[in-house]
Amino acid sequence: MAPAERFRAAVESRDLAALNGLFAEDIRFYSPVKFTPFEGKPMVMGLFGVLLRTFEDFRYIGHFDGTAETSADGAEAPSAILLFRTTVNGQQIHGTDLLHFDEEGRIKEFTVMVRPQSAVHALGEAVLAGLVADGLLPAS
Repeated sequence: MAPAERFRAAVESRDLAALNGLFAEDIRFYSPVKFTPFEGKPMVMGLFGVLLRTFEDFRYIGHFDGTAETSADGAEAPSAILLFRTTVNGQQIHGTDLLHFDEEGRIKEFTVMVRPQSAVHALGEAVLAGLVADGLLPAS
């Protein structure tokens, strides 16, 4: 199974243990609600724990493979785009996951884009609350 298919299967089954094996140790996760990336496997795994609890009726609806330049080093890497639909706190979200893979097929860079703007706001509030509740970010 290709790396993007393994990732998709892990997310759809909400299998955090499987996700852990798919991420590079130095993964960078670019969120639509935070300017700087989440960095490192422990932080990204914590974030996915929150996301999998927060998303309602999450489903992937499309998949494209190719190559793309990474944000971290500008190198071209094998990549996949996964299109998704979900709901957060009653707000419908349309989004894309852009995955960049390292030489071993692990995800080294992950970028999420969502629409509409109101969904970005709802997602940001829900994820922040989850990160604070899990002790991954300090309470403001």
